[in-house]
Amino acid sequence: MSLQERVAAFSELGRRIKTLDYVDLSELAARVENNNNWFTPEQTRFALESISSFLDEGGLWAWLRNYSIPDDSIPKAVGLLLAGNVPAVGFHDMMCVLLSGHAAHIKLSSTDKVLIPWMAEELVKINPDFAGKIRFEDMLRGKDAYIATGSDNSSRYFDYYFGRFPSIIRKNRTSVGILNGSEQSQDWEALYRDIFQYFGLGCRNVSKLYVRERAQLQEFLGAMGLRSDLLDHHKYRNNYEYNKAIYLVNGEPHLDNGFLLLKEAEALVSPIAVLHFETYSDPEDLGKLIGRHTEKIQCMVSKDGWYPGSIGFGQAQRPKLEEYADQKDTMAFLLSL
Repeated sequence: MSLQERVAAFSELGRRIKTLDYVDLSELAARVENNNNWFTPEQTRFALESISSFLDEGGLWAWLRNYSIPDDSIPKAVGLLLAGNVPAVGFHDMMCVLLSGHAAHIKLSSTDKVLIPWMAEELVKINPDFAGKIRFEDMLRGKDAYIATGSDNSSRYFDYYFGRFPSIIRKNRTSVGILNGSEQSQDWEALYRDIFQYFGLGCRNVSKLYVRERAQLQEFLGAMGLRSDLLDHHKYRNNYEYNKAIYLVNGEPHLDNGFLLLKEAEALVSPIAVLHFETYSDPEDLGKLIGRHTEKIQCMVSKDGWYPGSIGFGQAQRPKLEEYADQKDTMAFLLSL
């Protein structure tokens, strides 16, 4: 199967996702939610929309022209251990493996067992040659290379078993938001999406804010309003009420707007329904604070991307094809095998 045929197949997959009729999409979303209650139909629709947006044939070629991808290389068996915190979060890895000409041997997360197989089935329908390139397995043994995504704890396990093979092993990461006082109402709405899309479970979700002045926190909380869609979800509501109770019982200072808790903390990762924050005095101080956590930050967001290395509010969950997890070039790794 040539690279041109592979690209055409993924482009057609994007078209099929975009043109799913309401009944088929609803049925698929219901299956996803039955597997994982965090993955509501709204979250599934957003994930599919995001995936289909970068399966444009022109966009795919613009990305792939940065690499030398032969049509006739000997395919390698690449083991993929996928995360399950966001719907179809492992799709980009699977796509990179298949477009590079290798075979994807996939171990699914128990919390995301529907969307990836569905898209794999669609690819096989589009081009049956993919049937020999995609395998779902419970144990990934004897592969030529591995890409494993998990927590800091699981990464030690992955490194023990796969470290002697060519591999990419990913650890915990999260994202941060940076405020400078120039934010307006439309910025708060965009930042809301960066924080709460997927209920804050993704590595590209903002879990911490850096603010110039504490007064910005009151403005931020007020602008958020009361989001009944979050509180209507029983798991989110349970996390909010639990963390609120802990802070109240322990007498820990925090801010509360009825669905979100703000707590001052140096740590990047915050519990569900909690957002950490730190204040900074000037750009130099901000650089030092962020510099402590560089290896743990997936992406940064700020108003119109004013802070160096950041992207604009509202863009955290819409990564580009070349925005690789952990800033490790997955495609370059695969082509080096």
